Amino acid sequence: MPKFKVLLTDYAWPDLDIERKILADGDCELVVADKAKTDAASLAALAGPCDAIMTNWAKVPGSVIAAAMNCRIVSRLGIGLDNIDVEYCTQHKIPVTNVPDYCLIEVAEHALASIFALGRKIGFYHHATKSGRYELQAGPKLRRMEGQTVGIVGFGAIGQCLAKKCLGVGMKVVAFNRSRKEAPAGVEWRDLPALLGQSDYVSLHVPATPQTKHLIGTEQFKLMKPSAYLINTARGAIVDEAALAAALEAGQLAGAALDVQQQEPCDLTKAPFNDPRVIVTPHAAFVSEESLANLRSRTAQQVVDRLHGRRPENVVNPSVL
Repeated sequence: MPKFKVLLTDYAWPDLDIERKILADGDCELVVADKAKTDAASLAALAGPCDAIMTNWAKVPGSVIAAAMNCRIVSRLGIGLDNIDVEYCTQHKIPVTNVPDYCLIEVAEHALASIFALGRKIGFYHHATKSGRYELQAGPKLRRMEGQTVGIVGFGAIGQCLAKKCLGVGMKVVAFNRSRKEAPAGVEWRDLPALLGQSDYVSLHVPATPQTKHLIGTEQFKLMKPSAYLINTARGAIVDEAALAAALEAGQLAGAALDVQQQEPCDLTKAPFNDPRVIVTPHAAFVSEESLANLRSRTAQQVVDRLHGRRPENVVNPSVL
C-alpha cells in the first residue's frame, strides 16, 4: 500500500500516465477529483487523507488545503499562482511550487504568430475566402512586417523570448517592465504610455495581480495608434474587455488577438469576441507535446521530492522551509 496520497484537482490532457508513474515510483497514490466536481467543497471532501495537492486550473482556497491535514506541498501544474491561496500556505508552513519556465517558448511563438496573423490579415482573408469571397482588394491595406514596432508589456522570461524572436525577423522592440534592468541589445525601455503610443503591436506578458487588473483599459486604448493591434497571451483580467470592445467600435485600434479571456470559455456572440478584427483562441498558447510532458513530469517530481524530505525545485515561498 502506498505511503502517501496526492490529490489532483484537475487536468487538461487525455491521460495521467506520466503522473502515475512518477508518483508510484515515489510511493504515492494519486487521488483524482471528478472533472465535474472541482468546487471547493468537493475538493475538500477528497483532500482529508492527502499529503500533497497538485492543481492545474481549479481554485485551491485555504479551506481545501486545511482539509488536507497532513498537506506538505501544493504544486501548480503551470506558472501562475492566482488559483492557489499562497498566503494561507505560507502562514501554515506549506511550500508552494510551480514551473516558471514552462511553455515560455510556446507562448512566445503564439504571440509572434498572432502578430503576423494580424499584420498580414490572415484571419480576415481566411474568413473571406471560406465564405466564397476571393478578392485581394477586399482586405485592409497590408504593410511590411519588418521594421514595425512591437511593444512588450512585462519583460520576464516570456517577454524576453518574444523579443528575441521579433528582433530575429527584423522588427523593432520596445519594452515596459516595473523592475528595469539593463535592456538587452536591440530593446529599448519605455514607460507604458510611451510604449502604447509608439507600438504597432502591443503584446502583454504580465502576471494577473490586483495591480495588473485592467492594466489596459479605456485610457490606455486612447493612447494607441488607430492602426495598432493588441495581443494578450497572459491573463484575461489584464484587459478591460468592455473597454476593448468600445475602442474597436471607436476606431482607436485596428484589432486584437486574445488567447485568454476573463471568462473561459468566453461568449463568442458578444463583443469584442465576435468582432471580425479580433482573433480568439481557446487558451492554447501554452500547449505543445513537449511543454506538457515537461510540465507534468516536473510537477510530479516536486511532490515526490517534498514528501521524501528533499527540497523541491521552484518553491515560491521559500521562507517556509
